[in-house]
Amino acid sequence: MTDAASPSPAVSSPVADGPVLVDVSEGVATVTLNRPEAMNSLDIATKEALRDAVLALGEDPAVRCVVLTGTGRAFCVGQDLKEHVGLLQDGGSDVLFTTVPEHYNPLVTAIATMPKPVIAAVNGVAAGAGASLAFACDFRLLADTAGFNLAFSGIALSCDTGASWTLPRLVGRAKAIELLYEPRTIKADESLELGLASRVVPADDLASEAATLAARLAAGPTVAFGAIRRSVAFSAGHGFEESVAFESEMMTLTGSTEDHRNAVASFVAKEKPRFQGK
Repeated sequence: MTDAASPSPAVSSPVADGPVLVDVSEGVATVTLNRPEAMNSLDIATKEALRDAVLALGEDPAVRCVVLTGTGRAFCVGQDLKEHVGLLQDGGSDVLFTTVPEHYNPLVTAIATMPKPVIAAVNGVAAGAGASLAFACDFRLLADTAGFNLAFSGIALSCDTGASWTLPRLVGRAKAIELLYEPRTIKADESLELGLASRVVPADDLASEAATLAARLAAGPTVAFGAIRRSVAFSAGHGFEESVAFESEMMTLTGSTEDHRNAVASFVAKEKPRFQGK
C-alpha cells in the first residue's frame, strides 16, 4: 500500500516538456496543456498524455487537488482539426471513431469522478472538447479575456467529452440546446451569468487565484470533498430515496476518517483543524 505521505513515483517529479506538463507541489497537481502554437488543440499524442496524466493523478494519494490549465492564448480548442483532416484524407476511420471511447471518455470520466477537487484555470478560449473538459471540473476560474464555444455542430459533429451531461446541469436543457445548436463564443462575463464560470478574474491574476484556491482545497478534508463530489453526481441520476441512502454511505465513509476525528477534537478544543486528507 502506498503511504499517503509519499508521492507516487509516476507523477511526483515535474514533467518539463512535451504536450502536457505535470507538476506536483504540496498536494496540488498542475496539469498544463503545452501546445500554444496549436492553441492547445488535442492531437492523438496530447490526448494520450493528458488521459494518462489525469488517470495517474486521480489515483495518487499525495495529490489532493488538481488544476487544469493551458499555455499561450488558449485553454484548449478541442480536437486538432489539422490532424483530423489528415486522418480523413488517409482513410483513418478506425482512429477517428475510436478516439472518443479511447481518449475523451476515459479522460473526462477521470476528471469528473476522481475523489478530490479539480479546478479549471481557463486562461483563454475553451472550445469543443476543451470546453467540455472545463465543465467537468468543480471550479472554472476564467480570465476576463477567456470564453467558451460549443463548436461541435459547426463542423457537423455531435457533442462529446461529457458535454451532454455537464452542460444542461450548468445552464439548463433549453440553454444547452441553444449553445450546442448555434455555437458562438461566450465571453467571460456572460459565462459567469450563465453559470459556466465560477469566477472571472483579471488575466494577469488567473494563475495566482487558481493557486490560492488549489492550496486551500489541498489543505482541506480530501475524503469529504471526494464524497461530496460522488453524492452530487449520484443524485443527478437517481431519485430522492436512493440519493439519501447514498448520502448515508458517504457519511459512514467520511465519519471513519482521521480527518473527521481530528476535526471534532479540534472543535472541542477550540482549535483550527488540520486536515491530512485521510
